[in-house]
Amino acid sequence: MMLGRSWRFLVLLLLLSCLACWGQEKRKIIIDQDAAGPAGTDQQSILLLIQSPQTQVLGITVVTGDMWLKAELAHTLRMLELIGRTDIPVVAGAEYPLVRRKADTELWEQRYGSVAWLGAWTPRFYHPADQLGGLPEGQPKTKPLDEDAAHFLVRLIRKYPGEVTIYEGGPMTNLALAISLDPDFPRLAKELVFMGASLNPQTDDPEFINTPRREFNLWFDPEAAHTVLRAPWKRIVCTPVDISVKTRITPELINRVKAGHSAAAQYIGKYARLRPNYNYLWDELAAAAWLDPSLITAKQTRFLDVNLDQGGNYGDTLSWAEANKPNLVSQPIEVQFDLNAEKFYNLFVALLTAPTPKAHAGISRTTKHQPSSRPAR
Repeated sequence: MMLGRSWRFLVLLLLLSCLACWGQEKRKIIIDQDAAGPAGTDQQSILLLIQSPQTQVLGITVVTGDMWLKAELAHTLRMLELIGRTDIPVVAGAEYPLVRRKADTELWEQRYGSVAWLGAWTPRFYHPADQLGGLPEGQPKTKPLDEDAAHFLVRLIRKYPGEVTIYEGGPMTNLALAISLDPDFPRLAKELVFMGASLNPQTDDPEFINTPRREFNLWFDPEAAHTVLRAPWKRIVCTPVDISVKTRITPELINRVKAGHSAAAQYIGKYARLRPNYNYLWDELAAAAWLDPSLITAKQTRFLDVNLDQGGNYGDTLSWAEANKPNLVSQPIEVQFDLNAEKFYNLFVALLTAPTPKAHAGISRTTKHQPSSRPAR
């Protein structure tokens, strides 16, 4: 009897797991995320990376974005408890953008028009930064690592020079702070993979139809994104809105995950939520495409930056081809534009329904660090 599509991917995952057991080196990654929850694109992307037998997740650094930092930390810690992976360090990062502030943004909106998604500042969800809001999955018992995200990032990159991928699923504040601590941080990383930027998305989503260059992750902290995109990374891969809007999380896809027996599948089955109209797999695609680059069927080389002029286009994505780029611009960036959607959905289901990989021997989540202001060279 022929195997179903989800089972074929599960068999593939089991084979990959066996290869890992036979001595294959796991791919090291640090997840930097505005980890709203429960479930949703932020937590689901974290889960895909944890669930893969290819990866060793060295830590999850958290930054205010879709939610406030303290709530995001709580959702992440609780998710790790529910799947049995409390060995993975969770580290608190920046609570505010480098420059942008809520009050200034409200004045900006009065002049230039309202913004569809303000993350932690969105009026219908807003609560003070020091409050957690609702936690449907329950309060975590574990605590974040006693270290800040910027120092953690620098410390781990220096511990494993040239080996660690930085996955960025939120605003880039933590990465900009790490660069300010150690300008060699980008050079010592293996690569930067991020969800963000918006060039020319083909969609009727009101968030982009009149402002196609406004994308939340870059817009929320433009100065941080500018710093990161111009830094000397060996390689940068971008999953922009242009490809994100070609994906959907649907009740049928959730039900396929929910039918699984893994802790991750049960977590998604219980807490996954759908917006009324537009349900894109924003961060999940960036994570999955790093795990399996064959999901991407079209990509181009672009040069990216962020508009820092304090006008109506503040925070918008800037992009150029090789022929028209300015002299002062960063290195080329691989930008994804199309995908094999069915293959992506099958991998999404297979990873989330597979058994959770065992804990890695590594960093203690209770270890205290007293970092210097500048790491030793």
